[in-house]
Amino acid sequence: MEATPYIWMNGELVDWDDATVHVGAHGLHYGSGVFEGIRCYETPSGPAVFRLTDHMRRLRTSGRLIHMELPYSVEELVSATHELLSANGLPACYVRPIAFYGYGTLGVPPRHNPVCVAIMSWPWGTYLGAEALERGIHCKISSWRRVGPNTIPHAAKATGVYLNSMLAVLEASAGGYDEAILLTEDGNVGDGSGENVFAVKDGVIFTPDLSASILPGITRDSVLTIARDLGYEVRERPLIRTDLYMADELFMTGTAAEVTPIRAVDDREVGDPGPITRAIQTTYLEAVTGRVDRYAEWLEHVPRSSPVPGS
Repeated sequence: MEATPYIWMNGELVDWDDATVHVGAHGLHYGSGVFEGIRCYETPSGPAVFRLTDHMRRLRTSGRLIHMELPYSVEELVSATHELLSANGLPACYVRPIAFYGYGTLGVPPRHNPVCVAIMSWPWGTYLGAEALERGIHCKISSWRRVGPNTIPHAAKATGVYLNSMLAVLEASAGGYDEAILLTEDGNVGDGSGENVFAVKDGVIFTPDLSASILPGITRDSVLTIARDLGYEVRERPLIRTDLYMADELFMTGTAAEVTPIRAVDDREVGDPGPITRAIQTTYLEAVTGRVDRYAEWLEHVPRSSPVPGS
């Protein structure tokens, strides 16, 4: 991770190295936090954040799902992001808002712990590598199951949930794979460690519905819109492992992964990225970089740089 000059923390810009928390923070001990992954892209009209307001809405919704009320409104969080990106002056970057219970009591219930909120930004290229976007990745069905909807709210992008993802992707990496795909306890396809999964068969696009305990991804939602706009039929329904093995095309979506083709699952070859995957990937990348007017409303442009207090 490349350090940048500032991090927005609890209402103000602080130097990167000064954005620290106490070792007794509740979120450190119990995973009691929520976060977002957002990208800011370089566009012909300057830096623009992709669906920033939607991400901040989901951040607050995630908080409510774990009984955490954020002390900032969506509008304040959007403004804080603009302030940070303007101060850091990056043409393109990754943005990480996070809210967590801070230092107070250290029992399991956070009864007297403040809610801390921070936003980071730093340069970050392709999550799985440029070659992954071009040629696709190899995935493994994980032995770890996706956490169920009655185990923890799957619609919350909560920090503690990602231990599930960490175990799955470490297992996949140890086996020589690029990414993991988790199944539900019922044996249905869930999602990747940080991505939603799509399969193409006979020209139709399939993706697990929300009953599969998946995160309702913002990139997923964008891709569903793009696919239908391109004239493809999309069906949200349960998928099983063999649906992936027998697919004509497979791909994953996520803020970090963007639209990444899958070329093999459990060493069963799907092959080079197919025409539907390519069409969606191309349109998505054109949309996020401001080259498609149809999706201009998804881009929230960063105001021009202004002086940083104390500079």
